[in-house]
Amino acid sequence: MISETQFGKELDLIISNAIREDVGDGDHSSLACIPNDTVGKAMLLVKDEGILAGIEFAKQVFAYVDSKLVIDTLIEDGTPVMYGDIAFYVKGSSQSILMAERLVLNAMQRMSAIATKTNDFVKLLEGTDTKILDTRKTTPGIRALEKWAVKIGGGENHRFALYDMIMLKDNHIDFAGGITKAIEKTKDYLKRSNRELKIIVEARSLDEIKEILESEGVYRILIDNFNYEDTRKAVALIGSKCLTESSGGINEETIRQYAECGVNYISSGALTHSVYNMDLSLKAV
Repeated sequence: MISETQFGKELDLIISNAIREDVGDGDHSSLACIPNDTVGKAMLLVKDEGILAGIEFAKQVFAYVDSKLVIDTLIEDGTPVMYGDIAFYVKGSSQSILMAERLVLNAMQRMSAIATKTNDFVKLLEGTDTKILDTRKTTPGIRALEKWAVKIGGGENHRFALYDMIMLKDNHIDFAGGITKAIEKTKDYLKRSNRELKIIVEARSLDEIKEILESEGVYRILIDNFNYEDTRKAVALIGSKCLTESSGGINEETIRQYAECGVNYISSGALTHSVYNMDLSLKAV
């Protein structure tokens, strides 16, 4: 996984690029009708229900736009909220508040939706030893926010990107000439490049799982698009030799059954690619 320092750099890039995109050479709506020295106060109003996420990111946005803005936090990240709740107040330059408004809302609405969906999945897994994972099926440019929201919702992060973990999927295996060749070439590459990266290998059948198990050094086997019966057989075959992960079209109706097959992890792209934004507003008070 990426370091906290690298994650922080990702957030800085998101903020700077979003402000560049949204503000350009100036917020002319505010500049046109609000004097520079006007001081105002606004509140973040919840108009929905779910798990709130993005408070800490909002603080970073406000600080980037204007370090003199003061935020009074009433509700922390990861807290269940309902219609009418007030998450925070922000006070300071009215122009600065308005400049930051859209980025704060866009980020928090999406992060809260992801945290809420993740938390729903976490609740469905209660009583099992299975953890829910996100994927790389994220919105280009804001992956750090979406993976952060998964953590706030109680889930766990899969690899952040292509560079922090090896994942040999079907196309890698086919292009490399088979499972064993792909694994051996990968271990040789890691040795030559002096890298320490965990290796996950995707399996499309029980026979492929047997072949994967013949190689040493595999951290986790991705049991992809298996039915319940074959998933149970796969878990029994793998035993304690490495960790297991189920994926492939698993949803709210099926996740519990897959967890009961004994897998360590279930990964779901739906956590980030199929959510509806939470309704939030920033209102002057």
